[in-house]
Amino acid sequence: MDVGQLDQVEAAVAATVEEFGALDLLVNNAGGGAGHVPAEEVSRDSFQLTLDINLRGTFFACQAAFTSMREQRFGRIVNLSSQAGLVALPGEAVYCATKAAVSHLTRCLAVEWGQYGINANAVAPTFIRTPGTEPALSDPIFRADVEERIAALHRIGEPDEVAGAVVFLCSPAASLITGETLVIDGGWTVR
Repeated sequence: MDVGQLDQVEAAVAATVEEFGALDLLVNNAGGGAGHVPAEEVSRDSFQLTLDINLRGTFFACQAAFTSMREQRFGRIVNLSSQAGLVALPGEAVYCATKAAVSHLTRCLAVEWGQYGINANAVAPTFIRTPGTEPALSDPIFRADVEERIAALHRIGEPDEVAGAVVFLCSPAASLITGETLVIDGGWTVR
C-alpha cells in the first residue's frame, strides 16, 4: 500500500481485521525522503512528501490499528524511526526531523495507549543494505564515510539485524518495554 494514501492504510487494517478477527501487531516500515538536498533548497512538495511518508502515514496507521487493539486489550506497535532522528545529517534536514518525530510519536502513543495493553516502540537503524540504499552505498567515498561513522562495528547493517529487533519488540520477552526507541546503528550515535 501507499502509506501516503490514508484510504489505503485504513483499508489494509480493515481487511486484516476482517480476515484474522483482530490485529495484534503493527510494524510501520515505510520511509523515504527527497534525497540529499540542502535545507535551503527543499521544495514544499518534497517537504510534504517526506512528512506524508515518514510521519503522517505512521500516525494514521497506528490510529487505524488502535480500535482493534483496544477492543482485545492487546497490541504491539513497532515504528521504524532512524538513527537520522538522533544525529544531524547534512542535506537530510527534513528526513532527520520526521524520523525524530516518529520516535517522539511512539513515546506519546505508549503513554496514551498503555492502559489498553498496547505497547508502542520504535527501532532506529543506521544504513542497512537494501535496494533503497544501494545507489548511495555504491559510491565508495560515501560508503567509506558511513562505515567510519558506524563507530564500533565499521560495517553496513543487514536487514535481518533490524528484523530481529522488531521480532523481539513484538514478542512476550518485551512485554514490559514500551515508549522506547531501540537504536540499531553499530555505535554511530555513541561516538
